[in-house]
Amino acid sequence: MKTAIVLGATGLVGKQLVKKLLVNFSFAKVKIFVRRSTGIKDPKLEEHIINFDKPDEWKRLVTGDVLFSAFGTTLAKAGGKDAQYKIDYTYQYRMAAIAADNKVPVYVLISSAGASPSAMVFYSKMKGELERDIMRLPFEKIHIIRPGLLAGDRDEKRMGEVIGEKVLNIAALIPAFNKYKPIKDVQVADAMIHAALKNDKGIYRYTLQDVFDLAAMRI
Repeated sequence: MKTAIVLGATGLVGKQLVKKLLVNFSFAKVKIFVRRSTGIKDPKLEEHIINFDKPDEWKRLVTGDVLFSAFGTTLAKAGGKDAQYKIDYTYQYRMAAIAADNKVPVYVLISSAGASPSAMVFYSKMKGELERDIMRLPFEKIHIIRPGLLAGDRDEKRMGEVIGEKVLNIAALIPAFNKYKPIKDVQVADAMIHAALKNDKGIYRYTLQDVFDLAAMRI
C-alpha cells in the first residue's frame, strides 16, 4: 500500500482529498504538511505542522509514493500579488522539488484552466509558470488537473464565486457553454486519486471534461 503526501490539506479540495485518502485502501498512510493543525484524528494520518519558509527543518519528512498538491490562495486573502505568488508558486514548487529529490515517483497538481507562462492575466501566468517548472522535475508520473470554477462548502463564501457558480450552472445547460460548468470539490479530489493510481508513466494534463471523466472512473 502507498503513502500519500498532501499539500493544501485545509483548502476546499484538500479537505475532501484527505477524507477520501483516509478511507482509500490503496493508501496506508497520509502525510499532511500544514501551518496549523487540522484537528483530524486518524491512525493513518501523519500531520506535520511546519514553517514553509524553513524547508531544512522538514524536507527529510517529504517521503512517500504520491505528492498531491492542492495549495493556493486568492489575491484578496494573500494581500497582494507577491504574497499570492509566494504561496501558489514558491511553496508548491519548493515542496515538489524536495519530493523529487527524495525520490517520490508521482506528483498530482491542481492547476487552472487557461494556465500558460505567456498569459496576460497574472493568475493564469503564475499557474502556467508552475506547470512549466514542475514538468522539468524528474518525477516518473506528473498529473496536472485543470478544473474550472470549483464548487463546494468554503470556509469563506465569496459573493463573486457564489454568483459565478449559479450563472455557470445555468449556462452549462446550453451545450456550447458546457465547458464552463462548475465542478465539485469532491469530484476534483476523486480525479486526483484516480490519476495517482494510473500505471502509465509520463506527463498528463486534464481539461475540465477530462476531470469529470476521471472523477467518475471506478478503480
